[in-house]
Amino acid sequence: MTDITCNAKRRSLQGAFSALALLACAGLTACSTTKTTPTPPGLSPVEPAAAAQNQSQALVTPPRHGPRPNERFPLPDQDISQIPEKFHRQMVNYQSEYPTGTIIVDPASRFLYLVQPNGKALRYGVAVGAAGRSFSGIADLAWKQEWPRWRPTDSMIARSPEQYKKFENGVEGGPQNPLGARALYLFQDGKDTYYRIHGTNQPGSIGKAVSAGCIRMLNIDVIDLYQRVRTGSKVVVL
Repeated sequence: MTDITCNAKRRSLQGAFSALALLACAGLTACSTTKTTPTPPGLSPVEPAAAAQNQSQALVTPPRHGPRPNERFPLPDQDISQIPEKFHRQMVNYQSEYPTGTIIVDPASRFLYLVQPNGKALRYGVAVGAAGRSFSGIADLAWKQEWPRWRPTDSMIARSPEQYKKFENGVEGGPQNPLGARALYLFQDGKDTYYRIHGTNQPGSIGKAVSAGCIRMLNIDVIDLYQRVRTGSKVVVL
């Protein structure tokens, strides 16, 4: 078979996959807004089974880049050329006992998996908490927010006042906010853990253990994840 024929077939398959995607889509010192931030009215995590049933999952990885005209703020360009390819968003084989729609974070490997049907998962590269500042266990994704407001926790301010004291009144959402474009809030037994899965304005941190405990993602990746998951989904941090 000629290279021309192979390329033509490959383009045909890619076009078919793109069409399918369009149809499918038709630490204890963690980062926090504030310890007194009220839970939004009506917040009531749904059962995991219901979350999985309501989930619309695409089996094709969407483009990483592209215009986002409906964003509240211009999405900053994030150079991923220095990030190892294994930390780029991709579909992988992944056998899991957890249902479709579950988020699984593997801090040791710096990966976040979104479980898909048929033994697959969307895998994202992440930054995780530095030693002694990480969360582990099972939590509920209780709240999602676009361009979230941020305030360091009291323990962060006490530990590093020179770094965090100036932010004690909080930082409004925007391109310079450490939480980036989206944040997913983790609760256990109805209580805020003060751990988040969120974007970052430090893309070079992806693949490293450098955060104050939260799970950082590239802004374009956390936007993708945000669109795919529902409140009530389970989050498993190994």
